[in-house]
Amino acid sequence: MPTLTRRSLMAGAAVTGVLAATTTRAQGDAVVSKPDLSGKSILITGCSSGFGRLGAEHYARLGAKVFATMRNLPRPEADELRQLASDDDLDIHVIEIDVLSDEQVTKGVAEAERINGGPIDVLVNNAGIGISGPVEVQDMEATDLIFGTNVLGAHRMARAVLPGMRKQGSGLVVPISSQLGRVIVPYAGHYSATKFALEAMSEQLAYELVPHGIEVSIIEPGGYPTQVWVNRNIYTKALKDRAAEIHTTGYPRVVASMGEEDGSGRTANPLDIPAAIARIIAMPAGTRPLRSAVSGGNVPQTAINAVTAETQLNWLGNSGYGPLIKAVHNVG
Repeated sequence: MPTLTRRSLMAGAAVTGVLAATTTRAQGDAVVSKPDLSGKSILITGCSSGFGRLGAEHYARLGAKVFATMRNLPRPEADELRQLASDDDLDIHVIEIDVLSDEQVTKGVAEAERINGGPIDVLVNNAGIGISGPVEVQDMEATDLIFGTNVLGAHRMARAVLPGMRKQGSGLVVPISSQLGRVIVPYAGHYSATKFALEAMSEQLAYELVPHGIEVSIIEPGGYPTQVWVNRNIYTKALKDRAAEIHTTGYPRVVASMGEEDGSGRTANPLDIPAAIARIIAMPAGTRPLRSAVSGGNVPQTAINAVTAETQLNWLGNSGYGPLIKAVHNVG
């Protein structure tokens, strides 16, 4: 089993590579980067569309065995992915998992491990939703759904794969957060609240998993033109339709536009996200960054990421937790 200071043993060149990987703005990265993922098993949640669907195909074309999970099977998206795998001889297995269900998470991960012949190497916690509008307008149904999906769902998945990863003494958990997990846009509902929670939970997990040789590498995407906008409109329109006037009356202009966002004006290549994840998976164990900001445009959270890392190191770096903190932040 690796020691608590395993990262401090890595060469300086590898650390330089980590620092270069933490921020990506170039939209062409998805085309240029082709790491070899042969021998890696990767389980992804939320593969019916967006980053999950693109990632399933991308990682498989790079040689990985992919477990593409989605809810509500059977569905056309699952059939299309299975057909693609058959036509192009890709090692993709579609499994039903709704991250809101303890039973489906347990059953789905067990099935993936059975097919894989052992523990999963990489979990990509991609499943997530958005519901916009003022915080006051968010009723408990909307609040339970978004926290259940974006936070508790990621927690369920991590708990399901970690016993196997600990047994093999290695693994990687990749939570898909957002730049809104570090900065806040008004009237975005509880989206930032859930992503802030995901960031905190994932960073704590990173420290606690150091003794087990398991890493956590958080991805912070900017705005990309994916199906998330369509889905968000569905959830947001439903909220608006049932919202009580006592809450909506304070925000007439905002409420009027709820459910009308289309993601227009976003031209960045969504494949940037799977490409960044593939590069991180291919990096040597012990050199992967805790956070990576990936965007086709602005990356406003980079200064926050830097100061929080510095704060953690200054606060706990020389305490009894020091080896854990230094290992995660790649400090020798």
